[in-house]
Amino acid sequence: MSISFALPPAAQPGQAADTIDTPSLVLDLDTFSRNVDRMQAAADHAGVKLRPHAKAHKCPGISLVQIARGAVGICCQKVSEAVPFVRAGVRDIHISNEVAGPVKAALVAELARHARISVCVDDVAQVDALAVATQTAGTRLDVFVEINVGQGRCGVADGAAVLALAERIGAHPQLTMRGLQAYHGGIQHLRGWHERRDGAARAADRTGAVIAQLEAAGVACEVVTGGGSGSVEFDLASGVYTEIQPGSYVFMDADYGANTYAGALRFEHSLFIATAVMSVAARDRVVVDAGLKSMAVDSGLPWIWNDGAASATLDYVAANDEHGIVMPKSGASTGGLPPLGSRMMLVPGHCDPTLNLYDELVGVRGGVVESVWPVAARGLSR
Repeated sequence: MSISFALPPAAQPGQAADTIDTPSLVLDLDTFSRNVDRMQAAADHAGVKLRPHAKAHKCPGISLVQIARGAVGICCQKVSEAVPFVRAGVRDIHISNEVAGPVKAALVAELARHARISVCVDDVAQVDALAVATQTAGTRLDVFVEINVGQGRCGVADGAAVLALAERIGAHPQLTMRGLQAYHGGIQHLRGWHERRDGAARAADRTGAVIAQLEAAGVACEVVTGGGSGSVEFDLASGVYTEIQPGSYVFMDADYGANTYAGALRFEHSLFIATAVMSVAARDRVVVDAGLKSMAVDSGLPWIWNDGAASATLDYVAANDEHGIVMPKSGASTGGLPPLGSRMMLVPGHCDPTLNLYDELVGVRGGVVESVWPVAARGLSR
């Protein structure tokens, strides 16, 4: 005997925000909109194109809003991650990463039937694989050479290596050398404003030196893409980047929130995990229903949100698989612990892997659910 039973939705448009089932991932749409507009205005003012990174959210609904407000396209970090965005109508996608092997090269070449696709290389074998795949598919690709500007991860070391790759790319008419990728992820999470400024300046200087080497060899560099949410004000002012790739600014997770900021590009927290108190038996603590399966903790535990700021009286102190432990902060009374069944909002430590744990993102405005966006690229890490 088969039993048909549908899981009720966690949220539907029109319902009160305080009735969303928990744990759920919630987006404050007014704050999100301000973040989108603030970044776009800063890029427009600097004369730099904005290509937001979709790895931060994996949600086509967000990318479509960004493009409608002026973004030139998006970045994805993995090839499979780009597929739902192409299906949703995004027509300009940069794979800000290298790909290895014929299977991924073939997928990139196939995606190029449906959108303008670019991809990074830092080895001639990658160029050759892309050449074979695009020749087989009858498609074209834009190619960026990634340079190492201090991250110590991917990317070639200098202009001589870029020139060698540019020559290899130029040997294949279906491949176009578009420019350079120069990204330093480590800078984004330096806490001090001056630290990030100095780190971004070093990355820009390294990038500028490579551009000068290319120009001396008669090679034009049409696009220089890179930068991130933590360094964006410096990247925009550097005179080096023609395109920036920030992603987390739409949400501002707790890790980015721990940075210090001095300029106007201070973004607001818009992303929250709605959770509920499921046990008060211990008396000196409460247990909530959001644990490790509801959030990433690689960048630290979440903040408890209260009246527009991190709670002054409560801390989320431990995450178990299905439970979170909340205790009073040092000096605070246990009398301030929330009662059984009450709800709280958490600011996740790291938005990117947290989004990867959810099927949907619940958009809320004015205390009412307005939208439920699929996190369509969840789990697509090939």
